[in-house]
Amino acid sequence: MCSNGGMRWSGQAIDASRSDALPGLESNSGFVRSVTTPEFAGVTFHEVLAKSALNRVPSADGSGTYGWTINPYRGCSHACVYCFARPTHTYLEFDGGADFDQQIVVKTNVADVLHRELTKPSWDRHPVALGTNTDPYQRAEGKYRLMPGVIRALAGSGTPFSILTKGTLLRRDIPLLVEAARSVPVDLAMSIAVYDDDLQQQVEPGTPTTAARLATVRAIRDAGLTCSVFLMPVLPYITDTRAHLDDAIGRAAAAGASSVMYSALHLRPGVKPWWFAWLQRTRPDLVERYRSMYLDNTYAPKDYRRWLAERVRPILRAHGTGLGRVDPATGSMGFTNRSGGTDGVPAGPSPLDEQSRPTTSPLKRADPGFDRRLVPRSAPGVPTLF
Repeated sequence: MCSNGGMRWSGQAIDASRSDALPGLESNSGFVRSVTTPEFAGVTFHEVLAKSALNRVPSADGSGTYGWTINPYRGCSHACVYCFARPTHTYLEFDGGADFDQQIVVKTNVADVLHRELTKPSWDRHPVALGTNTDPYQRAEGKYRLMPGVIRALAGSGTPFSILTKGTLLRRDIPLLVEAARSVPVDLAMSIAVYDDDLQQQVEPGTPTTAARLATVRAIRDAGLTCSVFLMPVLPYITDTRAHLDDAIGRAAAAGASSVMYSALHLRPGVKPWWFAWLQRTRPDLVERYRSMYLDNTYAPKDYRRWLAERVRPILRAHGTGLGRVDPATGSMGFTNRSGGTDGVPAGPSPLDEQSRPTTSPLKRADPGFDRRLVPRSAPGVPTLF
């Protein structure tokens, strides 16, 4: 590395023979080195040479369809407490908690490997999604700069692609994305779930601010590209008030969002312990309510999802914002079609299907003060959200 910063980065390499450097990959022939640097206090980067870049993933809805994804990184320094990808880190013998946030695997050769895969005669130019597992524009991308090579490889091969991110580093690559969009469909989305600054720092401590992400949406739109906003996840009892949802959708619309996609929090088994630990520390008043919703379920109850759809639908209309749709296999946004809509279906259990009949939230039935949010403020440091 030629810059002074790069020399500091290189000088922090950990001896690859250390048994604690990379538990799941220490015998992997693709392992290069482990790196720490003062720029990323508490984070270790494990550089590897990937054997493949493209991942084929089946649809979660059992339809038999599939999609393709690319994950330049494994683990994510955004440290979102609710992140559904946390269990994937256990495949490397890391845990899904602090290790997911602090032990980041970097596929340093991902662009070169991708180029080889895309130039094979068998490649059918199926749309490829980035950001559906871990974020390609997390902070390390500022150092490793993997995405420009990935974007060039995809565009050069005629492969449509989408990017979902919470990272404002995407702004660096807007000119490259504009160029790519001249030859292939390019769909971009910014994930912005929380519009209360204090809460955002609690549940997404490694992410850019909400304002910075909204500014990135505006920059993308000003460049002539589409950009959806993922209002995901909506946190029951926390970010599902009318005030929060109206503020969120209104600010997304003001930033020029092409559409808004939303869904309620879902908790996979490997995520539940970390989420409930956070909830116990910060909102112990909600622990029992969340247990009743998620103890035996991954997704929020159907009647809650219907209730949420009924709450969101008029807010979307009021702000003139369309409801986006996402691919059932990758979880990315559907590719924009010529009529201006999108192809695909909503992520997870469909909010559209659940708008068919009026219903009262089970939370509201159990708590007459639900809409007034008469929630005890017994926990120290609990932000005033309502």
